[in-house]
Amino acid sequence: MLSTILTKSFSKDTALLILRVITGTVLIHHGYEKLANIENFADAFVRPLHLPFPIFLSYVAAFSEIGGSWLLIIGLATRFGALAIVGTISVAIYHALVTSGFNIFLLELLLLYFASATSIALTGPGNFSLDEVIIRILKSEDEGEIIPSTKSKNSKEIEVKEEASKGGLFQFLQANILSDTSS
Repeated sequence: MLSTILTKSFSKDTALLILRVITGTVLIHHGYEKLANIENFADAFVRPLHLPFPIFLSYVAAFSEIGGSWLLIIGLATRFGALAIVGTISVAIYHALVTSGFNIFLLELLLLYFASATSIALTGPGNFSLDEVIIRILKSEDEGEIIPSTKSKNSKEIEVKEEASKGGLFQFLQANILSDTSS
């Protein structure tokens, strides 16, 4: 059990889970603050950049932070959520540079959000996400069609896959995800 916990894959997946959940949790309130006073946000942050449709773009920024944060937290369409956050934070970094120059006190939080979201977008959500569960279910369905014709897998692995496809989501999770940490 200890060797499983200390393996690189388990540690990486746990680190990605922590990064996703904490980044999404601390960033989500920024989107809700924008929605609370959208006109003020547009006046303070969008109009100084001379972008067209400042109210519309303010809503886009708010919803990309809220939606992207929720996607990171639950691990569904994670890369899409991370890219939405990267886009919004990139504009925020540009705004900070244009209005205040290289002020590290304004940039440090933005750069941390940018680094976190970019890391998640590049590496993916990890095994502890809904994305991974969906991928494994889709792979097991594909393998379920192929398994009777292939002879290269051992019979125990085929038996586990067939039981998982018959037994539903819980048995699938137990056979695939939980078996990775229990052996």
